[in-house]
Amino acid sequence: MTTILAFIVAIALLVVFHEWGHYWVARRCGVKVLRFSVGFGKVIYSKRFANSDTEWVISAVPFGGYVKMLDEREEAVAPEELENAFNRKPVLQRIAIVVAGPLANFILAIFLYWALFIYGVPGLKPVVGEVAAGTPAAIAQLHKGETILSVNGEAIPSWQEFRWRLLDLALKQEVVSLEVLNANEVRSFHELDMSGLAASDLDADFFDKLGLQLYQPEIPPVIDKVTDDGAASRAGLQSGDIMMRIDDVALQDWRDVVDVIRSKPGQHIMLDVRRGENILSLSLTPEAVVESGETIGRIGVTPTIDRAAWEAMYTEVSYGPLDALGQSIRKTWETTVISLKMLFKMVIGEVSMKNLSGPITIADYAGQSAEVGLVAYVGFLALISISLGVLNLLPVPILDGGHLLYYVVELVKGSPVSERAWVIGQNIGIALLGTLMVFAVYNDINRLVAG
Repeated sequence: MTTILAFIVAIALLVVFHEWGHYWVARRCGVKVLRFSVGFGKVIYSKRFANSDTEWVISAVPFGGYVKMLDEREEAVAPEELENAFNRKPVLQRIAIVVAGPLANFILAIFLYWALFIYGVPGLKPVVGEVAAGTPAAIAQLHKGETILSVNGEAIPSWQEFRWRLLDLALKQEVVSLEVLNANEVRSFHELDMSGLAASDLDADFFDKLGLQLYQPEIPPVIDKVTDDGAASRAGLQSGDIMMRIDDVALQDWRDVVDVIRSKPGQHIMLDVRRGENILSLSLTPEAVVESGETIGRIGVTPTIDRAAWEAMYTEVSYGPLDALGQSIRKTWETTVISLKMLFKMVIGEVSMKNLSGPITIADYAGQSAEVGLVAYVGFLALISISLGVLNLLPVPILDGGHLLYYVVELVKGSPVSERAWVIGQNIGIALLGTLMVFAVYNDINRLVAG
């Protein structure tokens, strides 16, 4: 229910804002707006206010919306209303009306990011964890425990920002300069070469390819809680037990415990634990559990965590109102540019179409972010608003960008594009969007099945 509600609210807000951009500029240009619809298809609610020419509508299919304007190409227009028809307006006004929708989405994203940056965005400090040998990070001589201060001279306030900044540079396959601070408060610089990243590396977690991972405070192999009726409970494990060995494999931290137990679903194991002054050898069989399409072992225990060490990893990024505005504009611009780069690389085949997401994935992320909290959900709305703006500006007939392309051609040649060209373009646009939707929904279903 959370996912459904979060998705409906997101779509409604973003569509209303987008269409309001078209509506507001159209009214400023003297165009008569006949209908403002949230959703497509059958009308399930409509309202017309006094002294208004516009019918306000909620339609059955919630994946979009539209603003219907008075237009001779769609229906006959009375002679006395020709001056209010969209197609009779100067080309520059028509361009302004078309651009206003996507522009409204970018403005909404800027406002949302501005509010977030003033309120404070929680994050994790950009501290480097284990660096895998032979990776670009190891070659750059990055070490565990170093804090990333800047990338190419730009300050890095959180690990999330670090990932975002490197994604932009990874698309360019550049060598980047990292300024770091080690545990002894000594600053140094490292050159991270990302020229070896392949297109397929961007389909998954490209940080793994680079050899970068977030630092995590060590968790000792000490049991905190034992789940009732789990394999550990049946074997007699108790809170406070120190797990020492599994089948003679020494356990240094909790990650070793997880790795070994996950690898032995349904297999008999011997576990040595220290309980007070005593060493006990216990026999148990991890339960086989399917997780993300993989069968893993689980025994039903949780670790004892040093919460102070973990809380020290958290940070909050916030700015004053003026600085927050600058940061929100920068964030919106960078997100737009990265989105366009990814789309371009998909078109030329350098990045897989697996990166496309459809309504199922968007709904899933809406629900997940809503469950995390308001800050995460607002950040999700800003990101999707930018995506909607970028998508609508693509030069594909039927989208705002396709209409914009026609009007630019009209501006250059001095006369409108022919009716035949419009019809052909519309058919091509429908085919392209249909193909993209098929890919997106296929990816959504594949993610659900494969985890």
